[in-house]
Amino acid sequence: PPGTMYTSRQYPFHFGNLEKMAETYHGRHVSVRYLIRVSIERKFLPPLTKDCEVVVQSLPSQSTLERYAKLDQPIKMEVGIEDCLHIEFEYEKRFHHLRDVILGKVHFLLVRIKIKHMELAVIRRETVGGGGSNGMDISAAGADAAANSPNSKSPGNVASSANALTETQVLVKYEIMDGAPIKDEVIPVRLYLGGIPADLTPTYDGSTTNGRFNVRYFLNLVLVDMEDRRYFKQQEIVLYRQHLG
Repeated sequence: PPGTMYTSRQYPFHFGNLEKMAETYHGRHVSVRYLIRVSIERKFLPPLTKDCEVVVQSLPSQSTLERYAKLDQPIKMEVGIEDCLHIEFEYEKRFHHLRDVILGKVHFLLVRIKIKHMELAVIRRETVGGGGSNGMDISAAGADAAANSPNSKSPGNVASSANALTETQVLVKYEIMDGAPIKDEVIPVRLYLGGIPADLTPTYDGSTTNGRFNVRYFLNLVLVDMEDRRYFKQQEIVLYRQHLG
């Protein structure tokens, strides 16, 4: 209400059920922020304005969790180079909460190249604008796979087209095997999402951001041979929040 203030005062306020389609997000090229703004109009002087950011988190609905459970299944893929390398990798599931543990294994069926070590990384891919922001089919069981050839390179940091900008960020990388494997060797995979130092967020698809951007997560399995050639395969995973805080 209008009036004169000479001392500190407190004014209670309450906002009803405001629609908040996406969580708070601070990315490389896009941010989702929720602000409370206080403005005091002053006679003959410019107004005083103060913003305070409010962090918004949201939990998936029960129907969404049921859909995830219905769609979730082990991920099995075979990759390799003809007559040189053949591996089979398996992850127990595709949908993970932010404090989950990713479990799996890598089975070497054929090894005729000298492998130096194997790495597993978690990658965040942020796409702003363009067709890549129109959503993601979470019902698909397939992988967004990178090529695996002696000349393949690891994913780049930034890619752009006429209408879209994509930023790829390696959140964490672990060496899960050191030395050359032998035929039929099985390497276990255990990766704790809660131990990732970066600010891990749920997957954002176009349906929650009005098609403006999306944020997707991938597991990137990389083999490095003695000549430092890299062979990699990516598998998309879907992250969601299980608890607030």
